[in-house]
Amino acid sequence: MAQNRAKGDEFINKEPEEQKAAAESMQKEEDFGYSLYPERGGSSKFKSGSIGESLFTFKHKCQIMLQFAMDTSPYAKLLLGAMKSSGCAVYKDRHFSCEDCDGTVSGGFDAATSQIVLCQNNIHQQAHMNRVVTHELIHAFDHCRARVDWFNNFRHLACSEIRAANLSGDCSFANEVSRFNFGLKEHHQACVRGRALRSILAVRKVSREEAEQVVDEVFDSCFHDHAPFGRIPHSKKDAKYAYRDYENRERYHTNL
Repeated sequence: MAQNRAKGDEFINKEPEEQKAAAESMQKEEDFGYSLYPERGGSSKFKSGSIGESLFTFKHKCQIMLQFAMDTSPYAKLLLGAMKSSGCAVYKDRHFSCEDCDGTVSGGFDAATSQIVLCQNNIHQQAHMNRVVTHELIHAFDHCRARVDWFNNFRHLACSEIRAANLSGDCSFANEVSRFNFGLKEHHQACVRGRALRSILAVRKVSREEAEQVVDEVFDSCFHDHAPFGRIPHSKKDAKYAYRDYENRERYHTNL
């Protein structure tokens, strides 16, 4: 509990100058995927809050969709509640940033700043926004609850990527059909493994063989870690049940 509280305070209170310095220091040795998010390095074409930003980017639309996701998505609502309970309250203006990104990514979790990046130029539908917010909030939840060494421990990164792919709805039946991916036996596991692998390769300079080996080493334990959902939410209906159970958890404990 004390560890969670301490991490929560750090999550909220770290100064922007310290965050930027930490990020720059870590980038000296390896890129860690920051090149996919050019605005992280201050290379935005438009000044924040400027007319140009309003007219020529999707920032306003991104922020509206983000708020809608936080207010209505049972996945996001459960994760936001779980993080608050762990001492890591999430604030829209502090912990989310709508930015233009490389065309290959939709979002990311910047552990150096405890901030979720939403790629406003690549997210244009609410359902997509909901999945990205959920995926990145799972990383933020892991960052809050555990001593995750994102930059030095490859297994920690792989575990969180497995959990995010497994619990965010990325591998739901509907999404897989839309990608023309079909399978029967253990198709969900194969999807989770594949998406975790792609995420790792996008942000680390390692061979595919190295990434596959680490994913295999941690897959079973991380795949079966369903916190804070308590189950794999294969659909929005599953997520609603999980959120209902989470909301009623204190009532259950009181009646025991």
